[in-house]
Amino acid sequence: MLTEERFLEILKIVNTKKSVTVQELKEILDTSESTIRRDLTALHNKKLLNKVHGGATAIGLDYETKDATVESRMDLSSEEKDQIGQYAAQLIEKSDFIYLDAGTSISHMTAYIHEPDAVYVTNGIYNAKQLAQKGYNVFLLGGRFKAATEAAVGTETIRSLEKYNFTKGFFGTNGVDKEHGFTTPDASEAATKEAAMKRCRQRYVLADQTKIGRISPVQFGKFEDAYIITTEILDEKLKTEKNMIEVKKK
Repeated sequence: MLTEERFLEILKIVNTKKSVTVQELKEILDTSESTIRRDLTALHNKKLLNKVHGGATAIGLDYETKDATVESRMDLSSEEKDQIGQYAAQLIEKSDFIYLDAGTSISHMTAYIHEPDAVYVTNGIYNAKQLAQKGYNVFLLGGRFKAATEAAVGTETIRSLEKYNFTKGFFGTNGVDKEHGFTTPDASEAATKEAAMKRCRQRYVLADQTKIGRISPVQFGKFEDAYIITTEILDEKLKTEKNMIEVKKK
């Protein structure tokens, strides 16, 4: 089992049981005590659980632990996603080598991309199709296909990413929180997003208001790692953050 997969399983167990011992986790996950203790320390440092003597407890936050399907999410906050996507698409220039994440926020963005001279790389099936139909130069990453998000994720996808250096990257997210950063429910998808982010000179996270303040189990980036493109910023504490981009309705 990959480290990220163990993290997700541990968080599911902790959030279900509210508290769990190292011994219980060792037996459930069939791994060593030292590995469990290292995992708990890592998750505690990410502020996703509380490590206590002999085990861990939930931190009392409401996590989103499962990805909804693309079909069920495509029309959610669609007006906001259109505004955000239109703004993000205008950031693409002729000389850019672009990474596009999977997800419905990025799918809304592809409708507004009108730069044929840029090069595009994506792990999203829908995004690749949209750009290819426009006649643009697009590369689709390989890897394990995740049906819920229609994305290629996992070890093979990450290996494919290692040969690229992107000028700009655009990412979707399930949650944005100043303390917990950018999060998503799936460990493999989080690992893929994190690997892609590291290959981008400039990073943008597209997040409608339903994502702000929400937390999912697995972090793929810190709050300060990217510019966050959203609509009206309702949280007064976030209004002063330099990486928050507020898109006004035209």
